[in-house]
Amino acid sequence: MKKLQEQIRKSVVEQIDLAKDTSDEEIRELIDKEIAEREECKGNTVWEKVQLHRDVFHSLRGFDVLQDLVENKSITEIMINGADDIFIEQGGKIRRWHKTFSSKEKLEDVVQQIVSKANRVVNEASPIVDTRLEDGSRVNVVLPPIALNNGPIVTIRKFPEKAMDMEQLIAMGSITKEAAQFMEQLVKARMNVFISGGTGSGKTTFLNILSNAIPKDERIITIEDSAELQIKKIPNLVKLETRNANVEGKNAITIRDLIKSALRMRPDRIIVGEVRDAAAIDMLTALNTGHDGSLSTGHANSPEDMLSRLETLVLMGMDIPLEAVRRQIASAIEIIVHLGRLRDKSRRVLQIVEVLQVEGGRIVTQPLYQFVEEGEDANGHVLGRLRPTEYTLQQTEKLQRAGMKVG
Repeated sequence: MKKLQEQIRKSVVEQIDLAKDTSDEEIRELIDKEIAEREECKGNTVWEKVQLHRDVFHSLRGFDVLQDLVENKSITEIMINGADDIFIEQGGKIRRWHKTFSSKEKLEDVVQQIVSKANRVVNEASPIVDTRLEDGSRVNVVLPPIALNNGPIVTIRKFPEKAMDMEQLIAMGSITKEAAQFMEQLVKARMNVFISGGTGSGKTTFLNILSNAIPKDERIITIEDSAELQIKKIPNLVKLETRNANVEGKNAITIRDLIKSALRMRPDRIIVGEVRDAAAIDMLTALNTGHDGSLSTGHANSPEDMLSRLETLVLMGMDIPLEAVRRQIASAIEIIVHLGRLRDKSRRVLQIVEVLQVEGGRIVTQPLYQFVEEGEDANGHVLGRLRPTEYTLQQTEKLQRAGMKVG
């Protein structure tokens, strides 16, 4: 079938008038004509002909064998390890996809189609790029010779068509109603919240959900490497995205550039999609200069690890005493929410931690909520609950100013 598909595709390409734009409908008519006239298709069932039509059309105007995966709402991750190996995550489980690309060259064509639609460039001189699909799905591409497989490595993180809300997280057991109300109260009171967690723990999703608690009359500026936040309910919303350097290595726009520019755009809050480099300096500066209520995320294995990582990121871009760095962090960040993915693949809020002052040269923290595991059910699902600790929130000034009940 793959050989027949390639023959029809080649024949259709030869019939296309390159001097004018050919519509999708004209392409479909050419494919139908080829299928109807070919002897090899005479014995095919209607379903087989429909599938053949889809495969040929997707190879010409879509993402080839990826198109069905991109359109499938139940698939959350697509992993292409070269032309011969495609894996998908569905229902929290990873499995191999039965289809493959016809050649390394075809996969390379699809990669260029993806990055060009987002005005990005990937080539041998710049073999790594982060971009997105038109539906907002996040895409990472790594080309040979960095990638040693048979062709490019492409990872596509898909997001739900309809953004999740806090009620759904509560229903899934990812957070308790009490902790959810507590977090929404902190956001409304303009506490600075940092969300940490490992890859695939749900940081971006949780950030989107928390943003729903921001009052609708505020001006919000989002800053991302590749735009994936789905903030829907804020009318005065400005979305900024970085830009890679051109082929001459010039004209790049970094997270640091965008944060500096955002400060001149009269923001009430700044949301930085992820902090992963020396832009941490500018983010902390923004939080310490009156932009309360800002949100950001970062990769870490624990809240303490997140603080250590922020120290390292700041020191990468500025040579200042470590204690001064720690004081900046403790002054800027008030709450860390740590997310994790448990062995049953469920995503949970594992800790809510308050960041306090610096004492003895170390940043002091106290856990406000802690996930307590209670075993497994018959299906292997982890049982547990996010429980309040014996500690209570110490930094209550913002809640009091917002007219909210403390304690």
